[in-house]
Amino acid sequence: MRHLVLIALLGLAACAKPAGPPADYASLKPADPRLAALYEGSCKACHTNPAAGAPLVHDARAWAPRWHQGEQVLLDHVIQGYRAMPATGQCAACTPEDFKALTRFIADREGAPS
Repeated sequence: MRHLVLIALLGLAACAKPAGPPADYASLKPADPRLAALYEGSCKACHTNPAAGAPLVHDARAWAPRWHQGEQVLLDHVIQGYRAMPATGQCAACTPEDFKALTRFIADREGAPS
């Protein structure tokens, strides 16, 4: 009987939606000082403001369907602009690698395979 209960609980856990943003999402920043400065100057204003409509930093629930589209689609949206996302996220100093690293940080996918 205990095994059935455990199996049922594991099944429910597998169906659970990803969690929303962490409680301290506004204090998050990339570990790399250069990326942290770029993030502070270009990304943070929208991605830590629920009223902005942008997916919040490290919000698994918001980022899961976007990440499912593929990293290249996300990068295209960052570079070209998409809906309310301004082209290049208004980061004139960002390189293509910066955009990739910042997108991975914001989506909490820093360890994702390329």
